[in-house]
Amino acid sequence: MNLTIDNQLIALDVLRPAWQQPLTVSLGDNAKRRIAESNELIVEVVASGEQVYGVNTGFGQLASVRISDDELAHLQANLVRSHAVGVGEDLGDDIVRLTMLMKVIALARGFSGVRVELVETLCKMINHNIYPRIPSRGSVGASGDLAPLAHMAGALIGEGEVRVNGKVLPAAEALADAGIKPIKLAPKEGLALLNGTQVSTALALAAVFRTENLLAAVMMAGAMSSDAIKGSDTPFDKRIQNVRGHGGQIAVAGVLRDLMHDSEIRASHEGCDHVQDPYSIRCQPQVVGACLDVLRHVCTVLETEANAVTDNPLIFTDTKTVLSGGNFHAEPVALAADYLALAIAEIGALSERRIALLIDSHMSGLPAFLVKQGGLNSGFMMAQVTAAALASENKSHAHPASVDSLPTSANQEDHVSMATFAARRLHTMIDNVADIIAIELLAAAQGIEFHRPGKSSPLIEEVIAELREISPSYEEDRSLSSDIRQVATIVDSGIYCKYASSVLPSLAT
Repeated sequence: MNLTIDNQLIALDVLRPAWQQPLTVSLGDNAKRRIAESNELIVEVVASGEQVYGVNTGFGQLASVRISDDELAHLQANLVRSHAVGVGEDLGDDIVRLTMLMKVIALARGFSGVRVELVETLCKMINHNIYPRIPSRGSVGASGDLAPLAHMAGALIGEGEVRVNGKVLPAAEALADAGIKPIKLAPKEGLALLNGTQVSTALALAAVFRTENLLAAVMMAGAMSSDAIKGSDTPFDKRIQNVRGHGGQIAVAGVLRDLMHDSEIRASHEGCDHVQDPYSIRCQPQVVGACLDVLRHVCTVLETEANAVTDNPLIFTDTKTVLSGGNFHAEPVALAADYLALAIAEIGALSERRIALLIDSHMSGLPAFLVKQGGLNSGFMMAQVTAAALASENKSHAHPASVDSLPTSANQEDHVSMATFAARRLHTMIDNVADIIAIELLAAAQGIEFHRPGKSSPLIEEVIAELREISPSYEEDRSLSSDIRQVATIVDSGIYCKYASSVLPSLAT
């Protein structure tokens, strides 16, 4: 993908492929002009001797310390070095790439006072797949993602380490190999790089895209489970959804109807005396639809944040004013991530309940634990236990991170968002739910095959055939661990999005 940043809105349908694969980024003429004008005002401020936070003062509680003009470049470099104190495993290249792109988007708005040269250097690093090694832990989400962004900024000045095509190199060496000259930071530039919510937002956006993959897969798994227990598709009738009116519910019911269309199994029990299915089957539109509505709200928040200016102070060239505020506070991201955590937990919880339903012969009408010769074989008994363990674990992960503020910087930063952790923990939850859905897909496929020679819908049969290439029918006890892992990888890949792309925010056209 080739992307020119020129102060336009960068939407989710652009951010998703930027997360998925390398891209080429450049600045448009309008962006260059706005950046240059903003930098000119900073140059004027320095020349005038006016005291401006972060330009010619210390930082945080040291903001009252005036820095002499001959130390201003040193000040910015020291800021980067002192703040590069992250710990833990590295963020993945996909998260780092998205972080770098959003930093370009923010700086290109022309409110940060940096030089065009700095932003273009960041673009060149993206274009040469030079991704700074950024430890994943150490940010409280105010004043922005200081520690992780300091590691990104360090690579720009030729310090620290980077990854290039998976290989770890000293930043100076990687830049030299690519013909990129390290930046010598000018006044305000270190602060503009470190202030900002780009790491938290990148982690949250990646979680959004992965949650879309989960939603598509759980709708397929739910449709399959419905057919496996010979459930009714009447609860998915659009008239029921319309009188309640929630958009997500209406959308999910439509997908379920499409997935189950032309099922021989459904046709085989029309007119039977069965009245109602358990809630995990019957209330899929209401539960999964509510989760889709949460996702859509979160997408709105994060798309705004991805295009936001979140450093400090800000430069307003129209009035020649430098204003100090708090756009670096990542509370919008933290609250959005906490909200999404609830939806992720519920997606997994509903899927686990359907697994429990499938293995219960009294409720499902299928052989106990989905296996012949029960007793000799335990079938899917322990697979459901695994799903239950993962669903329960997610309950703890769903606890809101945003309410857990600890003051920092000698109480100057006395309320923080914890957005980085709020977003990062979503990925553990998503991993858990991908495994749960994988178990349901395998269990539902097994349940449907007990109805042979009857067939499910063409779309569901297509998925069963794909699953059987990975995991044969369960005839006698064997380990399912590898099968679950492989199917979970497919779930997380987004392969099922093609069945629900019209309702997913970053994929809908």
